Amino acid sequence: MAKQKIAIIEDDIAIAEMYLFKLRQSGYDVKTAHNGSEGLELLTDFRPDLVLLDLMMPVMTGDELLEQVRTTTWGSQLRVIILTNISKDEAPSKLRFLHVDRYIVKAHYTPAQVVKIVEEVLSQPSAK
Repeated sequence: MAKQKIAIIEDDIAIAEMYLFKLRQSGYDVKTAHNGSEGLELLTDFRPDLVLLDLMMPVMTGDELLEQVRTTTWGSQLRVIILTNISKDEAPSKLRFLHVDRYIVKAHYTPAQVVKIVEEVLSQPSAK
């Protein structure tokens, strides 16, 4: 069986590398991008099963990227976990219309817990 593919779009390189390492250890095919524009390119080329998406990034924010991805045929089904340090109350209001599978505040979860959440989301049938 082919490995499930995960994209990490995170401007903090140390954080992106940490999740890259943990997810690869768990058997996933993982690629990273460090701003919204690179992330859009990565998603278009890589077509992952799931994306871990930061919100506050240079060039294009995570919600702007997600808004663009959701207009594509392949992107309308993409599993998305928001992984940010912005509380849900402070998140852009349009996020609730962009179908996000989970919303994780980085400071509240260990990388091992995030891997467990990734496994949960990928094991569930798509909501769309």
